[in-house]
Amino acid sequence: MSNRSRKEKAHAKPVASGGSKDPVVGTSKPRLLGVLGPGLITGASDDDPSGIATYSQAGAQFGFGIQWIMLFSYPLMCAVQEISARLGRTTERGIAGNLRHHYPNWMLQSIVLLLAIANTINLGADLGAMGDVAQMLSGAPRLLFVVFFAVLCATLQIFMSYSRYVAVLKWTTLSLFFYFGTVLFVKIPWTEFAAGFFIPRISWSADFLTITTAVLGTTISPYLFFWQSSQEAEDERVKPYRHPLVKAPNESRHAFHRIRLDTYVGMAFANLVALAIITTTAATLHAKGVTDIETSQQAAEALRPVAGDFAFIIFSLGIIGTGLLAVPVLAGSTAYAVGESRRWPVGLGRKPEEARAFYGVVAIATLVGMVLNFTPINPIKALLWTAVLNGIVSVPVMVTMMLVVTNPKVMSKFVIKGPLLWLGWIATFVMAASAIGTIAGAILQ
Repeated sequence: MSNRSRKEKAHAKPVASGGSKDPVVGTSKPRLLGVLGPGLITGASDDDPSGIATYSQAGAQFGFGIQWIMLFSYPLMCAVQEISARLGRTTERGIAGNLRHHYPNWMLQSIVLLLAIANTINLGADLGAMGDVAQMLSGAPRLLFVVFFAVLCATLQIFMSYSRYVAVLKWTTLSLFFYFGTVLFVKIPWTEFAAGFFIPRISWSADFLTITTAVLGTTISPYLFFWQSSQEAEDERVKPYRHPLVKAPNESRHAFHRIRLDTYVGMAFANLVALAIITTTAATLHAKGVTDIETSQQAAEALRPVAGDFAFIIFSLGIIGTGLLAVPVLAGSTAYAVGESRRWPVGLGRKPEEARAFYGVVAIATLVGMVLNFTPINPIKALLWTAVLNGIVSVPVMVTMMLVVTNPKVMSKFVIKGPLLWLGWIATFVMAASAIGTIAGAILQ
């Protein structure tokens, strides 16, 4: 028996023979704070500095007429994230781990490569945005802050215990309330707001197709699928009362109830924050004729003369807070995908000496993202296009994931079906149509 086999056998958990012993979901009235975990963190990390820049540009360029996309995207993002979470909870493996066991290696490596490229660019853009805003608030050198935030995120992720680290991520989600605060300092024409939210307005221009793909790409992003599925698998490994549902099907009812509640709350939080950002920039920047916002920093600066210093400060602090949440998720999802594809021991619940390669990917992804800010390539100006890239990359990832979760060899009797299956495929079709439209618009422009 190999050393790896001995370790896996030593860490194996006995399969429960009775009902669920999960103290959170094993009762008829689950404790909300205990239930919220991977879904909440995933939803909150969705509103990273790249997302903030995208939503700001959408509100500035199209005003309230773009808000309906948030209502339209909510059930789709809930479905995709619930599917990815069920995959991890059912099999105790993330997306890459399941691809490695059941699909050709070329498919696995292609998906992981696309994810790693998109994540690294996104991570670099987020660090750059955090550095810009910190410089704007303090006057200290931007690159100094970029290095500080990169080192801080990597250090906490590598050396802090899993339970404490998850608690830190949960508390960091509170930074998103900054964006609800900005709405309080802005005069909102509620009639226009309601019309833009409930009545779709579609334009076939290249600009509209690009911003639509960017908005969808930042709400339905590949790194979110990989992170939530891997976190569900991670929770199984560190919590002795949870077992893979393929081995302990009696736990499924409570597990799926928890996942659904966690995911729906987390995605609602993400979409409400996005809506608050679009509303703020539509009521201020668009109303004043400011329609070109390339970065989250520009959005904050543009708010100052029309919404006041306090709104400017709140908006800026939110960028730093969301970056502190998103950077570890981006690096972590990359590490889970690469580690599972290479058969490495993976997991934030492991000590660094137990998963050196896994934590090495976390460090390298963060380092490369940081270094991008020292090159002539300015990732900050590419924030919007990062979201567009995520929208395009998400298509092959979603198609692959949908094939996995409908495969009985992977999911046993828990294959995805019914309304959840249809919503998953509708989301995949919408992302594909949006990506094709953007590429066609760019070619014809």
